[in-house]
Amino acid sequence: MNFNTDKIALVVGAAGHFAGLTVPALHKRGIRVRGFVRTTDQGEVALRNGASEIALGDLQDSQSVQTALRGTEAVFYIAPQFSRNEADIGVNFVKLCKEAGVHRIVFSSILHPTITSLQIHSAKGPVEAAIIESGLEFVILQLAMFYQDISLSWPSIIQSGIFAEPFSPTAKLARVDYRDVADVVAIALTEDRLTNGTFELCAEGYYNRQDVASIMSDCLGRQIKADTVTFEEWVELTKPKPDDIEPESEMYAYYGKYGSPGNSFVLRSILGREPRTIKQFVCDLIDGVATVAS
Repeated sequence: MNFNTDKIALVVGAAGHFAGLTVPALHKRGIRVRGFVRTTDQGEVALRNGASEIALGDLQDSQSVQTALRGTEAVFYIAPQFSRNEADIGVNFVKLCKEAGVHRIVFSSILHPTITSLQIHSAKGPVEAAIIESGLEFVILQLAMFYQDISLSWPSIIQSGIFAEPFSPTAKLARVDYRDVADVVAIALTEDRLTNGTFELCAEGYYNRQDVASIMSDCLGRQIKADTVTFEEWVELTKPKPDDIEPESEMYAYYGKYGSPGNSFVLRSILGREPRTIKQFVCDLIDGVATVAS
């Protein structure tokens, strides 16, 4: 299925900091993007980022999803993070895609969905299974933690000279730049070479927070210290939704104990180039280059 540019690709979360990056990547390929968003303000953001049209709705409202899917050839789906009924929402979304005659679905999943002790991981498994069993063409992308999580706290890092997260500074995590993910999504939606595959996407490097702080120090020419905040302090700083607090706490406790390993071979092979490194990402932050969708 080489994508017919007369057709429409639906992008769920088209105004989000992360999924929103897929919109310009598709726009560059001449694809008509319909952004699925919850508010008119978000719709305006999606249009500025390159969407041709918007559909207002909520993933938990089947009727609005059906309306958004009407006439679409392919779909990029990203789940609502930490939602307690994430699996049910995703399984229903896949069902509605099939009923709407969608040809291909690309799913933004997570690295190691087999970690059943963590909701944010285990909730992806039933959705992946529903996709495989749907008969639709699919591409499942299992993503490492995003570099973009750092950009959201960058002003605080610059002001305080401290890079702090609510888990051990020696825990190693694979990470990825969602701009590279967006490029893979564009390939997955418009070309055939990834069809019916599941791919782990990680950048080069398996770093702990001390390593990342050292990279920041080198890029800035001044010391950035790696530190740890309590989860309560983290909640005060980031202000997550109340329902997100418990699963987020469990996630950070797990990562602090076990880390989250990954390998860059697959991402490098798909892109045909080196993935963006954490050093490149930090340099972009310093230079004011946009690293999240706006």
